[in-house]
Amino acid sequence: MKKTFLLGLAFLTLLFGALGCDFAKGEHKPLIGSIRQTVEACAVNDTETTVRKNIKYKAPAGDDRLLTQLVPKDIPQQLLRRVGYVVSYNPETHIPNWVAWQLTESHTTGPYKRKGIEFQEDNEAEGVKVNTFDYSRSGYDRGHMCPSGDNKWDKTAQQQSFLMTNICPQNHNLNAGDWNEMENQCRKWSKQYGRIYIVAGPILYNQKHKTIGKAKVVVPEAFFKVVLCMEGTPKAIGFIYKNEAGNRPKGDYVNSIDAIERITGFDFFPALEDALEAKVEAEANLDDW
Repeated sequence: MKKTFLLGLAFLTLLFGALGCDFAKGEHKPLIGSIRQTVEACAVNDTETTVRKNIKYKAPAGDDRLLTQLVPKDIPQQLLRRVGYVVSYNPETHIPNWVAWQLTESHTTGPYKRKGIEFQEDNEAEGVKVNTFDYSRSGYDRGHMCPSGDNKWDKTAQQQSFLMTNICPQNHNLNAGDWNEMENQCRKWSKQYGRIYIVAGPILYNQKHKTIGKAKVVVPEAFFKVVLCMEGTPKAIGFIYKNEAGNRPKGDYVNSIDAIERITGFDFFPALEDALEAKVEAEANLDDW
């Protein structure tokens, strides 16, 4: 899929670099068509924040290009760059297309936890604004794509993980069970390998979808998570979870990234060199991890 999107990726990469971190919080700059980037903080990487007197926590630098994924032109998206993640938000479905972030052990061990933080309407979101009450009595959890537990390193990052643009309606058993288990597994991998890159989001199989709340938030039929490790010998793996109760081994959810690309139409990690992308995205072996 890379060749199809090569020119678009080059443009996005140049534009991201040109924007930098010198714009006022919340300023919008148009990208392509309906794609917009919210520049409300400096880059996801190299962000240093004083959190206690003379103690400073720093998110280690990684390859920010790997946080850009590509979607088909007919899928609406608003690209929002947060302190701890990048989200492709769909203003028609009112859920993200994908959320991408890098994860190191230091992201998970800082002092900032979720206690006392409420789910927040995202004022930067285009279209109808989703709020926490759209999920009330719906039978679905407010499911994080980029989890709170991956954002303990920075106060703003932790708060932004509760923006409704990072949330999908998720079966409670899945959210608290196998999905949570995979989040914990990713944290173990970040400690084992030093750094991993993660992209998560909903899968919409059906032509018509159930919705919840006044905002008519679309309920996904399933979710994906793809993980890339560039440390040592590069490798990648994907997972698909139906949006339903389940208590199964992690291996039952394994898929190649190629398979998830065919289902979603997305192009994951297009910044990788062609041959390397083809190799790692064809893999689907949990034993390699």
